Amino acid sequence: MGVNLGSLIKGREISISELAGKVLAVDASMWIHQFLASIRAPDGTLFCDKKGRTTSHLIGLSSRIANLLEANIKLVFCFDGKPPELKLAEKERRTAIKEEALKQYREALTKGELKEARKYAMRTTTLTNEIITSAKKLISAFGLPIIQAPQEADAQAAYLVKQNDAFAVSTNDYDALLFGAPRMVKNISIYGKKIVHGRQITIKPELITLSALLQQLGINHDQLIALGILIGTDYNPGGIHGIGPKRALELVKQFKCDFKALFAYVKWSSLNPVDWSEIFNIFKLMPVEKNYRITFKEPDKKAIEKILIEEYDFSEERVKNIIEKAIKEQKGLQKWL
Repeated sequence: MGVNLGSLIKGREISISELAGKVLAVDASMWIHQFLASIRAPDGTLFCDKKGRTTSHLIGLSSRIANLLEANIKLVFCFDGKPPELKLAEKERRTAIKEEALKQYREALTKGELKEARKYAMRTTTLTNEIITSAKKLISAFGLPIIQAPQEADAQAAYLVKQNDAFAVSTNDYDALLFGAPRMVKNISIYGKKIVHGRQITIKPELITLSALLQQLGINHDQLIALGILIGTDYNPGGIHGIGPKRALELVKQFKCDFKALFAYVKWSSLNPVDWSEIFNIFKLMPVEKNYRITFKEPDKKAIEKILIEEYDFSEERVKNIIEKAIKEQKGLQKWL
């Protein structure tokens, strides 16, 4: 879900070529969820191999990685660890939504309403150990590094950017900014020409710089976190009823950094069982893996073929095209600071 800051943020549209020679830190689970939701048959079923194992995520990963490597963009994949205790309520909420969507999916299938069935099926995605393991195996075969976060992958990705080990976090989730990512790039997953309401439009990546955003809003990073808590995060879904992004911005400016007074004013303690400071500290003090090594290797053609063709029944022609894109000669990485 993330935090709904979209109405306050306007990034700078960039071309994909502006990211050439740069490293992007990826929240792997977010990408995999996207693939599992969108890469489905017309009736909503996931694509599988002959053994019935899900391959939708491998289709998406192999294609996107190859396209970005062809554009001379390197990727570091961060995987989620154990979620913070405060996220359990959000996980339970999401589970309930998936269960209801599954029920509606089956009803739509029974009625032969394939379009409706697919819509509901997209809401039922779940990451299994098998899906995560196969994704990691494929990513490694492409020569790209993997970092296992102790808790949240987006916090780990933000840390890589803070350490100048990546240029930006590739995400459409503004939580990365609350975790302090100096830069994030939106729309990497959907850039290109798309049909929307019968019209062809071009979607470009969008670069958001934290320092410029804070200057534009007239607040500091701590105030941005407080603003996010007011409107709702994964650790307090829904936020304070009746407070949207614009009102939240007014309030954090009014109370400046006196957050105790701010949350007393909105009657936080009478509406929430958890103190606001606990959520605040999640964004400030989230554990991250600091003992990592980022090494990029050439894509292993044989390993990719073994995984996709021999293990998961991909067509040789499809895999050949993927590998050709991925192994084209790439220029050195650029410095971005």
